[in-house]
Amino acid sequence: MTTVSKPPNRRRRTTMLAAAAAFAVAAPLAASAPALADANFPSPNGNTSIASIVTYDDLVAELNRIEKTSRFGVDVTTLAEVGTEVATSEQGRDLYVATVGDGPEAVWLQGRIHGNEPYGTESLLAVLKELGTNGSPDWTLLRETYTFHVIPMYNPDGSEANIRQTILQDGTERRIDLNRDWGAGKFVAAESEAFYEYWTMVDPAFAVDIHHQGLKAEYGTGDDVTLSLGISLAPGGPTLPGIEGGAYDTLTRQMHVHVYDELAKYGSINMDRYQVGGSLEIDIKGGVVSAMMLGFDYKGLNPEGHSNPAIFFETSGNTSDGSLGQKARGKSIHQNVLALTELLVGMATGEVQQEDAARWDEIPHAPVTGYQTDDGVIPATF
Repeated sequence: MTTVSKPPNRRRRTTMLAAAAAFAVAAPLAASAPALADANFPSPNGNTSIASIVTYDDLVAELNRIEKTSRFGVDVTTLAEVGTEVATSEQGRDLYVATVGDGPEAVWLQGRIHGNEPYGTESLLAVLKELGTNGSPDWTLLRETYTFHVIPMYNPDGSEANIRQTILQDGTERRIDLNRDWGAGKFVAAESEAFYEYWTMVDPAFAVDIHHQGLKAEYGTGDDVTLSLGISLAPGGPTLPGIEGGAYDTLTRQMHVHVYDELAKYGSINMDRYQVGGSLEIDIKGGVVSAMMLGFDYKGLNPEGHSNPAIFFETSGNTSDGSLGQKARGKSIHQNVLALTELLVGMATGEVQQEDAARWDEIPHAPVTGYQTDDGVIPATF
């Protein structure tokens, strides 16, 4: 397995961040969690049971419980209460956001934009619980540095149906991929309009999106990949270097180098870079986090052109393919919680910003042959 070299004299934190993350993974619905003994991570057997997957009603109940038991002011609200013009899903479900922290910069954390990718919800609930209850120096620093806007279930309708998309309620029953619905000629689904307007209210400093992917083997070794690190506008590609003078091209790579270094210490986590088609980097502008980086202005709601860097995590296995591996539920959530907490604290301490962005190329990946864009493949020699 290819490894990333560690820079010398790296400053280490003294608090047990990993221990806090491990504790968080026992929440929020531990009573229904399967045993983790002899866990297969992920499962290639197509035997996924969705019985323990968090439902929309589970989400609402857990958010209310976290709010009530919070020591540090978790505020759970709906977009209807916030006052966005569109405030519910296509099927009329309330869209929930939880906020916590008093810092001057906002951070946007979202999960389950694809309904068949469930562990983003549980991972964000676990992190939200720690932000609301953990008084350790690291979590205190996070609350003092940032105000977090946590969206554990971006796509409640798709989540309830165990499908990737949402379904339009305009008589067509057309399925819309919400992660391709921000951009020119887009915003077809209610959820897209609602969360876009909320994003223009928040103006986050950066964003993280949690996904699942299919089963994947590492290039060159064939080892099972458990987590892929992704940037939706490819570093060094056709688009990202031209945004903010290349600042996001640098920072997004630094963010993932930091996550890779910290999570590489855990033997159960094997990471690579997210690619499609075997050797293509994605450079898709219609995705939510891509539109954030591009500073997209829809209906004049973003006239100042606010933009922010954004990255995503891809846990291997999903419910539609039957490859999620129910026994690996705890490990799947755990690696997301670790990735998020290491990234967030690294950003707050400035460790991320000191990383060598060029080391992104050392994270395992297939040789890049091109860029998958909205309009087709652009060769790497563009």
